[in-house]
Amino acid sequence: MLRLTWVQPEDLLGHELAQAYQDGRAPEAIAARWHAAGGPEAPPRAGTSPTPASRYLRALAGDLLDELAELPSGLADAEPTDLGQIRARCPDWPARPVPAPAPTQAHLEAAWLGRAVGCLLGKPVEKLPLEGIRDLARAGGNWPLLTWFTARGVPDDLLRTHPWNRRSAPTSLAENIDGMPEDDDLNYPVLNLLLLQRYGRDFTTADVARLWLDELPAGRTFTAERVAYRNLLTGIEPPHTAHHRNPFREWIGALIRADVHGWTNPGDPAAAAEAAHRDATLTHTANGVYAAMFTAATIAEAATGQGDIHACLRTGLTVVPPASRLAEAIRHAVHLARATEDFDTVVDALHTTHRAYHWVHALPNTALIAAALTHANGDFSGSICRAVSGGWDTDSNGATAGSVAGLLTGAPAALPDRWTAPLKNRLATSVADFDGIGFDTLAQLTHQLTPRETRHP
Repeated sequence: MLRLTWVQPEDLLGHELAQAYQDGRAPEAIAARWHAAGGPEAPPRAGTSPTPASRYLRALAGDLLDELAELPSGLADAEPTDLGQIRARCPDWPARPVPAPAPTQAHLEAAWLGRAVGCLLGKPVEKLPLEGIRDLARAGGNWPLLTWFTARGVPDDLLRTHPWNRRSAPTSLAENIDGMPEDDDLNYPVLNLLLLQRYGRDFTTADVARLWLDELPAGRTFTAERVAYRNLLTGIEPPHTAHHRNPFREWIGALIRADVHGWTNPGDPAAAAEAAHRDATLTHTANGVYAAMFTAATIAEAATGQGDIHACLRTGLTVVPPASRLAEAIRHAVHLARATEDFDTVVDALHTTHRAYHWVHALPNTALIAAALTHANGDFSGSICRAVSGGWDTDSNGATAGSVAGLLTGAPAALPDRWTAPLKNRLATSVADFDGIGFDTLAQLTHQLTPRETRHP
């Protein structure tokens, strides 16, 4: 039987209850009605529950999702989604830019490669618990994590307990890599190149929606993106696409779309954050949007080549409301990384702090990315290995850490050959006209969309 993931009401309800507790609503009465009717908890790692729900439970779940949407949030004032309100809550919002160097094509190629390498490193262990990642790496003689995961030498009983990601292992273990395989963490940056080519720097959220409907296969969307795509097909328009029956609206999906907005706004973190906001609000709200804005602003600062990773992360925080949960999570993660010598200890503390959040939620994952970049001092290999070894959404975290750290290296030749050679300068993607494209060509196309210097006020 076909079981559609990330869209069935009975699978969404448990996630929406968790979201309600986290964003300051009071869902206890609704939760009691759901559980009294025999409603299941949210699927812990997959996008659908193991068995189909009855027609009664499915109908009830839909009604309860709508009731949950009406509950007031105690965090609404501290965590707005409207851009004007976000800016009003950010006392250090970036000033208008002064002229600054733009990234060279070599910088951008290193960033694209870094994003791909970090993603590929994390793919075989995506969805695994932290102890599984550590055990598999140790069994392969690769702990602390230094290079690609391998199945060579890993005992069968360990693989039965912690199997590699089923979709990814055939293309992402060391012995199997042959170019960069398709992944949503690379599909979205490619789409955003196309977005800027087609609609220009002043694109709207509706333009993002149009592009997706034209170019993005629905089956290659997940979590918030899949719900928003479904909402578009039912006639719901942005930004309501991010709200309607979308319990994933504070998850990581908008963050993984943010890189191009940073790359193409060098030295202008405010413009990068605003572009990321227009993109993100198709699918996300509040902290899910802030994660994208933080990433875009961090990368915009890194794209000038004038600051270290710590200055870049501080710039990223200026576009996040300081009273928000995301700002607190990033500040805590950076403090831990600065104060703690052993990164495993940092990771354990982050997992304890964020244990209530889903493994794809923006809060723990953004915190881990910031901690990895800080602890590695922006070093490329150190950043991606720390990000992936910290668990949660491993391929997405590796991709973003790799993009930032790759950009800071300044050139593809600065990335170790063990990382870049297996990619063979070839990207598989669901964006049809770009399938098989080289990272050098992607860098050239990105460079064409990047101002030669930061725009004047």
